[in-house]
Amino acid sequence: MIRVPVLDINGKPMMPTKASRARRWLKEGKAKIVCNDLNIFCIQLLVEPSGYNQQPIALGLDPGKKFTGVGVQSAKFTLFMAHLILPFSDVTKKMSGRLILRRARRGRRINRKVAFCKRAHRQKRFDNRKQNKLPPSIRANKELELRVTKELIKLFPVNQITYEYIKAKGNKGFSPVMVGQKVMLQWLEEIAPTNIQEGWQTSILRQQLGLSKDKKDKSKQTPETHAHDGIALASSNFMRFEKFHATNSRGHHWVGEISITPAPFRIIARPNLFRRQLHFENPVKDIPGNRKRKGGTITPFGFRSGDLVKAEKAGKSYVGWIGGYTQTPKTKNVSVYDHDWFRIGQFSPAKVQLIKRSTKLCVKA
Repeated sequence: MIRVPVLDINGKPMMPTKASRARRWLKEGKAKIVCNDLNIFCIQLLVEPSGYNQQPIALGLDPGKKFTGVGVQSAKFTLFMAHLILPFSDVTKKMSGRLILRRARRGRRINRKVAFCKRAHRQKRFDNRKQNKLPPSIRANKELELRVTKELIKLFPVNQITYEYIKAKGNKGFSPVMVGQKVMLQWLEEIAPTNIQEGWQTSILRQQLGLSKDKKDKSKQTPETHAHDGIALASSNFMRFEKFHATNSRGHHWVGEISITPAPFRIIARPNLFRRQLHFENPVKDIPGNRKRKGGTITPFGFRSGDLVKAEKAGKSYVGWIGGYTQTPKTKNVSVYDHDWFRIGQFSPAKVQLIKRSTKLCVKA
């Protein structure tokens, strides 16, 4: 049975309740519906609760290079699952493009026919090759995981976070997933008590719980790819594979009990925004002697990039996120994208209706 998150009068999370009880509270005027950035049905009490007793609730994070699995679990119920589409590829592509453009500008500016000391460039002011910081692509991944974690802690009284610690296989000694793990653990420790678990431990527990794993195509947006690993990580706080030693025998056995139940599943991504640039890299034939405008997060039609909207075209309705606009003397259109940031189409602003302002998250049920 699916459980509904509950907040008290002050907005602090309490133990989730049954959907039938939540409907009864809404009907009796004891609670109201509150919105959140993860589009999870949540209520807030308008009266003092009967008690503040809480059961342990754990959150599991299964990080990856392009996808991350998230699970929230108590001993009796599965509360939430999510599949995060990480912005690693998008950020890497943007950084590579910036590098190419920067080198091209430097090449045009510097006259290599003159002596080195007379060239139009300055010497470096400091050594910027030895900085202890995260690469932009890795930082974007970790910040999305942290953002979703913070949103979940606003809804559920999480008292433990379990993070899967990655170790590279073979003699590689390096993996993009390994970069930033220590920083991420420091960020999580500031939110709630955090422990780590290795991948083989997650696999054993997932099999014991009877949760399936899809290893053929990890890009599938289903619970079987990554979310089940998040549930297994969270469940490790309630079940353990421990040693035992008796008079006539010794070995290992499972200690603890847990129930896996249906839960809301969300696919979460970050809008692929393009910041304002002066113009495209190459001239456009339609505009002689000029280049088209590129990027920007604000449109002249009242929409912003990342806004959730409902658009109509040819009698059909579409729900998506604003990703840009086109404005010429003849046409005025806004581009609407799905959660994978593939363009659904271009629509007239008059046929686009705002549903929700941008939260920097694209959430699909």
